[in-house]
Amino acid sequence: MQTTHAALAATMALALASVAHAAETKPTEKCYGVALAGQNDCAAGPGTSCAGTSKIDYQGDAWKLVDKGTCTKIKTPKGVGSLTPKPR
Repeated sequence: MQTTHAALAATMALALASVAHAAETKPTEKCYGVALAGQNDCAAGPGTSCAGTSKIDYQGDAWKLVDKGTCTKIKTPKGVGSLTPKPR
């Protein structure tokens, strides 16, 4: 019986932790031109298909999810992040 209560308590704790994590999730936005090569989150323009396929650092049409409101404050050697794709 104690084993059942322990298992139930563990299950409840995991469920509550999942709900708490979901509630803490911050809004994000796509930020173009800030990802390092191979670290973009998805679709990086012609010749790429999805996450991790950008070929160069700070590729203008490759995006990374960042906290909402921070994109244009991110500085890179090629300028700041952009909310829209940058020309290559």
